[in-house]
Amino acid sequence: MKKLLFSNKPISSSIALLVLRVSTAAMMLTHGWAKISNFSEYLTKFADPLGLGAAVSLQLAIFAEFFCAILLAIGFMSRAALIPLIITMVVAAFVAHAGDPFGNKELPLMYLASFVTLFLTGPGAFSMDAQMLRNNRYR
Repeated sequence: MKKLLFSNKPISSSIALLVLRVSTAAMMLTHGWAKISNFSEYLTKFADPLGLGAAVSLQLAIFAEFFCAILLAIGFMSRAALIPLIITMVVAAFVAHAGDPFGNKELPLMYLASFVTLFLTGPGAFSMDAQMLRNNRYR
C-alpha cells in the first residue's frame, strides 16, 4: 500500500490513468445515452452551433459522447476516440455556451481538461491499446 500511495512508479501512473479514463468515459456515456434515448425530443431543441443542421449536430454529439466514450473506456484507439470528444467539448464550452456564465461552461471544461490530459498521456498500461502494442512487440 505504501508503494501505491507514495510512489511515482509507472504502476501508480497507470492506475491513475485507468481511473481517469474509465470514470470520465462512463460519465460522458450518460450524456450520450440520454441523447440516444430521447433522440426525437433532443432533435427539436438541439442547437446547431456549426451550421450543419440540428440533426447532424446531434448525431455528431452522440457519436462522440456515446460511441467514442465506449472506445475510451476500454482503451481501444484511445487517442483517435479522444479527438471527437475534445472537439465536442470545445464546441459545447466555447460555442454552445459562449454567452452563458462560467457555471454553465464548467462541466464541458472539466471534460475537456480530462480529455486533453488523456490525449497527451495516452491511455496507460491497463488499456487495449497497451495490450495490442505489447503483443506486437513480441511477434
